[in-house]
Amino acid sequence: MAYANKFGSKILLIFSYKNFDEFCGHDTRWNFQKLRFARFKILIRMDRITMAARLMIVSDLDHTMVDHHDPENMSLLRFNALWESNYRHDSLLVFSTGRSPILYKQLRKEKPMLTPDITIMSVGTEITYGDSMLPDNGWVDILNRKWDRNVVTEETSKFTELTLQAETEQRPHKVSFYVDKNRAQAVMKELSDCLEKLGLDVKIIYSGGMDLDILPQGAGKGQALAYLLKKFKTEGIPPVNTLVCGDSGNDAELFSIPDVYGVMVNNAQEELLQWHAENAKGNPNIIHAKERCAAGIIEAIGHFNLGSNSSPRDVANFVECKVDHVNPGFEVVKFYLFYERWRRGEADNCESYLASMEASADPSAVVVFPSGVEKTLRECIHTLKGCYGDQKGKQFRVWVDRVLSTPVGSSTWLVKFDKWELSGNERCCCVTTAKINAKGSGASDGYAWVNVQQRWLEGYEKKDDSTWLF
Repeated sequence: MAYANKFGSKILLIFSYKNFDEFCGHDTRWNFQKLRFARFKILIRMDRITMAARLMIVSDLDHTMVDHHDPENMSLLRFNALWESNYRHDSLLVFSTGRSPILYKQLRKEKPMLTPDITIMSVGTEITYGDSMLPDNGWVDILNRKWDRNVVTEETSKFTELTLQAETEQRPHKVSFYVDKNRAQAVMKELSDCLEKLGLDVKIIYSGGMDLDILPQGAGKGQALAYLLKKFKTEGIPPVNTLVCGDSGNDAELFSIPDVYGVMVNNAQEELLQWHAENAKGNPNIIHAKERCAAGIIEAIGHFNLGSNSSPRDVANFVECKVDHVNPGFEVVKFYLFYERWRRGEADNCESYLASMEASADPSAVVVFPSGVEKTLRECIHTLKGCYGDQKGKQFRVWVDRVLSTPVGSSTWLVKFDKWELSGNERCCCVTTAKINAKGSGASDGYAWVNVQQRWLEGYEKKDDSTWLF
């Protein structure tokens, strides 16, 4: 169940009864009569969501959200800007990947990925929540039914056609192999019959033209999503719209969930397209995008009218850039895109650019750098004037993640976010808190930055912070 405490924080309660007293203590703020769902086992904070998510995107990673053939990661960065400016404050982002937690974390270090609200890993056998990746033990209990990993590994060792994948990809509820494409179907049938005779209820998934995963029958990306949707419905906050996104065979289950929209990205593999032709060809809620990877996801948002699909990165003149749902997150995204475009020498109208930046700075605004040095925001903008194009032709990108705005007055917000900066091979991140005021009578009149405080994210400090701006 989801309830708000007197401070207005939204919490999603998923815990075991035996841990309830330990968690709550003697805090009388809680309405104990309403805490009926003691069977759940995890506590997840979701401060942003106070009602049903406007949109929940459930996306595969490799070759769907992440384009490994795009060295500039532009489609991913376009999605990042769209999500943080338009959706982060009232929607949910779910990554559903075949990767194990180890390889998932490795991918996050390599690519400019956002932090999802929920992560489904290991082909739907693991569900975790938030940046701390708290596991859903209730899902684990479900998967343990009619599953014996030792029996699976023993029987599969008898199949010479199967080559065991790396140890990092072997999980408690997933045993993974490589198999020749020409032998895959025959091996799957023989293996399924064998394990069924031994009393196991398993699911065998073939994808990517070579990967074969053996899971409990109740597992899979589709079942994991169905489990989450049921949980949200039980809590009275089902997403208004859900968009699933994929490119390969292990994503097919996502498109089978009732009442969801789906996009097969343009570069979808033959196995997924064949599944669609055989099972969902007449479904108007599933499309094959014209665009690759994350660009295809953006295309689908617009196709199904799920909200704005205009990424700030696609707008040539930021001064005229508008957003459907005005919020401080949009101001943060726009400000740092100003900064990136300026240093890359891509500002077409320098004077209006600077005028817009200066107009967004309160005259008394102060920036506290990670080193503790303080400067006025106007002083920082003045310094920026001499940096135009200093990163031209170089690998220099800036993006923001986890933008969370909290009202602290009728027209004032505290906005917390992670500001990432990639310069060559160096990747740095500042955990940032900004105080922002709405101009005029409402947020539609724009915002003014009043105060900015930054600290380094551990492990992502800049070697020479003398060149750090904003």
